[in-house]
Amino acid sequence: MSDIQLDVRTIPPRERHPQIFSTFDALPVGGSFVLVNDHDPKPLYYHFNAERAGTFGWDYLEEGPETWRVRISRAA
Repeated sequence: MSDIQLDVRTIPPRERHPQIFSTFDALPVGGSFVLVNDHDPKPLYYHFNAERAGTFGWDYLEEGPETWRVRISRAA
């Protein structure tokens, strides 16, 4: 089964993090999705680390320059 892809490039910026966290929170433990973005989502990584420390995995699949893809997985 392939990962769900969440392409946030067309979502208004203020709605992106809530949508991403909602998608993450709906995952079963061991589940994952691929975030597709138009910039490095490093600030999102810090947001996850602040709010979901120890519960997520973060793996870059593509690092720009136009598209970033990150697999975000639920560890706990």
